[in-house]
Amino acid sequence: MKKISNYSKIEVFVLVVLRLVIGYHFLEEGVNKLLNPNWNSAPFLLQSNWIFSDFFHNLVNNQVLLPLVNYLNIYGQILIGLSLILGMFSSVAAVIGALLILSYYVTFPPFVEGYTFIDKNLFEFFAFLITALFPTSYIIGLDSLIGKFRGIKSEK
Repeated sequence: MKKISNYSKIEVFVLVVLRLVIGYHFLEEGVNKLLNPNWNSAPFLLQSNWIFSDFFHNLVNNQVLLPLVNYLNIYGQILIGLSLILGMFSSVAAVIGALLILSYYVTFPPFVEGYTFIDKNLFEFFAFLITALFPTSYIIGLDSLIGKFRGIKSEK
């Protein structure tokens, strides 16, 4: 059972909007990849330029793993996005989303070719962590409804 703190209305609003924005972004990215018959993760993986670059380059050359990476990327983004938007299992989805975004950051970190450690992936990583740590889906979302059916009450 998740314990929900006594959030103010503005805190709930901001956290729910953050969850929805991240969910929409991931859903949109996944659907765009799904609808593009030419999309492939290989060009991104080939750009890898840091400590795991050999691993990511080997994924591209593996005819079994590359389709699996593509599939997991597309459907992972779609499922994470839907989960966050619907507020269903959103804490788990946010942790998985954070790990996925972290893998993007590690694949092609901005500091290798520039002077900054911060890029959009790092921002989204921390947004996912905030979403996981402050589970508003137990206040506004399907997790709240599921909790009611299971007899779990959130503190408001």
